[in-house]
Amino acid sequence: MITIYHNSRCKKSRAGLEFLKSKTNDFTIVEYLKNPIDEGELEKLLAKLNKKPQEMIRTQEAVYKQNFKGKDFTDKEWVKIMVENPKLIKRPIVVKDNKAVWGDPAENINELF
Repeated sequence: MITIYHNSRCKKSRAGLEFLKSKTNDFTIVEYLKNPIDEGELEKLLAKLNKKPQEMIRTQEAVYKQNFKGKDFTDKEWVKIMVENPKLIKRPIVVKDNKAVWGDPAENINELF
């Protein structure tokens, strides 16, 4: 089963969803801004992505610039920050089994097929 962590208001996330639809119709959409993920789930996603939390931060977001830019946090602290501010999470994230990819560009999703 494939899962896409999606933000319908994000152009890149919508492009990733459309790309995924061109590959399969067997997937689940998690709108993580409406249905927030917890720290444990985010840590599992990061492990599947093989990424550190800082690598999946959207640094252009106002909340990042105002509150977190230039500050040093541990991985655990970044995970907590991301859970509390889900807009900071790069999207879309597409998961299949034990692997995940960041769907920007959308062609990255091909790595799951």
